[in-house]
Amino acid sequence: MKGEVMDLPDDYEVVIGLEVHVQLKTKSKMFCACSTNFGDSPNSHVCPVCLGMPGALPVLNREAVKLGLMLGLATNSRIRRRSRFARKNYFYPDLPRGYQITQFDEPLCEHGSLRIGMGEGEKVVGITRIHLEDDAGKNVHDPQTGRTYVDFNRCGIGLAEIVSEPDMRSPQDAYLYMREIHSLVTYLGISDGNMEQGNLRCDANVSLRKKGEQAFGTRTEVKNINSFRFVKHALEYEVGRQLDVLRAGGRVVQETRMFDSHRGVTVPMRTKEEASDYRYFPEPDLMYLEVTDQMMQEAKAALVELPGERKRRFMREYGLFPRECEALVASKDLADYYEAVVRASGDPKRSAGMVLTELLGALNKDSLDIMQSPIKPGDIAAIVKALASGRLSSKMAKKVFAQAYGGQPVQRLLKEIGSKVVDQEQIAKWVDEVIAAHPDEVRRYKAGKQGLMAFFVGQVMKASRGKADPGITNRILKERLG
Repeated sequence: MKGEVMDLPDDYEVVIGLEVHVQLKTKSKMFCACSTNFGDSPNSHVCPVCLGMPGALPVLNREAVKLGLMLGLATNSRIRRRSRFARKNYFYPDLPRGYQITQFDEPLCEHGSLRIGMGEGEKVVGITRIHLEDDAGKNVHDPQTGRTYVDFNRCGIGLAEIVSEPDMRSPQDAYLYMREIHSLVTYLGISDGNMEQGNLRCDANVSLRKKGEQAFGTRTEVKNINSFRFVKHALEYEVGRQLDVLRAGGRVVQETRMFDSHRGVTVPMRTKEEASDYRYFPEPDLMYLEVTDQMMQEAKAALVELPGERKRRFMREYGLFPRECEALVASKDLADYYEAVVRASGDPKRSAGMVLTELLGALNKDSLDIMQSPIKPGDIAAIVKALASGRLSSKMAKKVFAQAYGGQPVQRLLKEIGSKVVDQEQIAKWVDEVIAAHPDEVRRYKAGKQGLMAFFVGQVMKASRGKADPGITNRILKERLG
């Protein structure tokens, strides 16, 4: 079927590079003091600078530079101590100046890398450059009147554009790369990463070539993909579309395309521009950006343990599987919550199971995030400890969790259950140990001395220090002794 990546023959190779636009988490815009607050009335956060009025001069946002430096350091990029801004010239209604202020031949950061996936599937994606720029406004189309309005509130908001090398070989690679970028910028507090609000979006460059060839095939660019799911779906369709063209003996046209999420297809927008089409030249109203030692120190001091590092530490220290690590480190808040449970319980594996299965299952059902959890890490830890000691069976642990999630105090619930061990697996282990240690009594019991059952129960109670539930103990003993 057209668009299905699974049809790709063994002799073809997919080549994908992404340009990810990250909205920087600053209170004011990149070159003026206008607010970056989202959702306010249209054109309520504008001034002569972001509206491109003649004579209005830009002033660079220092905090945006710091966030850009943090992103460069986190991606192992080389920081250019002297970078400069340029004018990227094009006409569009949401760009009042007629040009975008961006960085071109001398970006802030370059030659970095990012690791995606884990275990055997791990790979490194090169980063060509990270540069600072400002955003355009937003066109709002009214289907009822057929008119288009322009909201300039976004115009001038600070962005960091991360341009990858063409190192991704499947839509899945691109999906994982976007996920890793999202984790990185939200961990560091560089961006909110809210794709619905346009905080994170990407343009994808896609081409096909025969395996073994060094030259790239003709590429198309798919613009403004604004969800993880759409990244994968758009690229799957585009790879399939290009393959259909090549199989039919045609030639792929270099063009810019848009993903229609309703139909699940990419559609042409315009022929692909080259750098020369934008007539880049140095921004005359801004001086060179000089990165001082103090600025570098401030950026380094603001770094935290990165998501990739944390995943590998979880595997190493806690013995978790890659899939568990990926899920737990999806957000910094979730990873922090999990580690709080581990510190209180001392049991990483059971804690991971309780957090990923019970807690996240309940939160997802209620459309809540981890910071809205009605149950605290210490309460989860108490349930984990009771489960590990045999005080709770798996079934009872689920029941206690559900009651605690609903607002009942965990310690009261555990107290009501009492101190008896009801975990059947644990009691069965004690029973097996007692039977193995008393072969003579086992033979006599099986020969008809039924009164020895009390002896066996007593031995199990001794082994469990009186904690084994008597009813469950009797039942398992009868099953084992026959």
